[in-house]
Amino acid sequence: MDARGLFCPEPVMLLHNRIADLAAGQVLKVIATDPSTTRDIPRFCQFLNHVLLESEEQGEEFIYFIRRGE
Repeated sequence: MDARGLFCPEPVMLLHNRIADLAAGQVLKVIATDPSTTRDIPRFCQFLNHVLLESEEQGEEFIYFIRRGE
């Protein structure tokens, strides 16, 4: 999911809609440029029982791999 150029709360709103399209256990890659996603995406995963498999910063981009929960 490409959330580059979007600012809070848009990346998480887009993530919420996109992850709903996945089956439990599927993994979604998210690319964002908003630094607030480093706080918001882990909280989103914790609150909605998804698994944040990996997060990394590459230059000005933040990359997340999220496994959809049950």
